[in-house]
Amino acid sequence: QKLERASGKSLLDSIITEKLVQNEASAKKIVVSDDEINAEIKKIEDQIVAQGGTLDAALGAQSMSRDDLKKQIVFQKEVEALVADKINVSDEEVAQYIKDNKISISEGQEAATGDQIKNDLRNQKLNTEAPALITALKAKAKIQYFVKY
Repeated sequence: QKLERASGKSLLDSIITEKLVQNEASAKKIVVSDDEINAEIKKIEDQIVAQGGTLDAALGAQSMSRDDLKKQIVFQKEVEALVADKINVSDEEVAQYIKDNKISISEGQEAATGDQIKNDLRNQKLNTEAPALITALKAKAKIQYFVKY
């Protein structure tokens, strides 16, 4: 019972969040293709292999299966698609970031550095917009709790 009380609320919240995002993605006809999922798994696997590990070992260390990883990727891609219009980063934002942070860029590294900054700024926006989306979905949902934790 202690474990249920400690983890129950968190697990329930996680399941509700997944379902709300899934329903919203369905309503907006957002579909995550197998190609997108496999590309993301390949990217993750390449990063782990570059560090001398294997994907299966890394998943095992997290007590996850490949199916769990696929579900996590689908959830992430659905959230990204739902907030896509709010997380775009313009070239002007990148230029402003470089100027504001006085970043010096090596000759020939302009494109790579710009892409990295654009990706970082996009992730910052995603980290702001994703919780806002989830809060908004929870606010408009009719959630009935049968158990109080």
